[in-house]
Amino acid sequence: MIYSDYHVHTKFSTDSQAEMTDMIDKAVSLGLKEIMFTDHMDIDFPDRNMPFCLYYPDYSEAVNLYKVLYMKKIDVLIGVEMGLQKHIVMEARMFTEFNPFDFVIGSTHVIDGLDVSDPKFFEGKTKKQAYTEYFESVLENAKLHNCYNVYGHLDYVNRYAPYEDKSIDYADYADVIDEILKVLVNKGKGLDVNTSGYRYGIGRPYPQGAILKRFKELGGEIITVGSDAHRPEDIADHFEDAYKIIKEAGFKAIASFRNKKPQFVDIK
Repeated sequence: MIYSDYHVHTKFSTDSQAEMTDMIDKAVSLGLKEIMFTDHMDIDFPDRNMPFCLYYPDYSEAVNLYKVLYMKKIDVLIGVEMGLQKHIVMEARMFTEFNPFDFVIGSTHVIDGLDVSDPKFFEGKTKKQAYTEYFESVLENAKLHNCYNVYGHLDYVNRYAPYEDKSIDYADYADVIDEILKVLVNKGKGLDVNTSGYRYGIGRPYPQGAILKRFKELGGEIITVGSDAHRPEDIADHFEDAYKIIKEAGFKAIASFRNKKPQFVDIK
């Protein structure tokens, strides 16, 4: 049984046109028990045409309305995907603390003023250099910020890579990835197992199974599963595959959040 989708975007994110009702209806049709909306908030995003600025009053009003209207069918929960950068620690903390959320995904989308999806990020860099720079930025953000519950799509940088072989082998970056995982464990944070990698031709979730296994070995406990859906048809996409990989990594449960506090639901 697929229990929940913990990474969902709607028209409250700049890059989605999806209506909340359409996303909820799809989740209900699949038998999900929870849906967590995690629309984007990326402070100081470099593309001014894509501001990724979440206006909380309107967002929370919509979520609270559908929480009531769908209460007999599914739990509708309010979260945010917070873009983390080294110079916005206070701003990110204020936004996530002053506005009540059930759940916060922290993600690295921008490094030194460049969107990771921008080809300019990769210009003049070998694959090793670009990926290492990305993971080092994740490590820095994981240390500096404390506003997040899970880290989003940990090894997704290869989604945008221009290299002929853009695969990521955990072993090639084990030193820096292990440091990231240790920070998450020590802070009581978790990982977003993000199935969008299947949709974008990567053939696996973010992060890969080897990273999930290492997270478990280091004492990690908190795992959420999200589709990163921007359209109704992508809700809970490839979740059966994700659950299998999570179980193979040694986890027996996924996390469910209320007021940023986790509870655990056994994977069936």
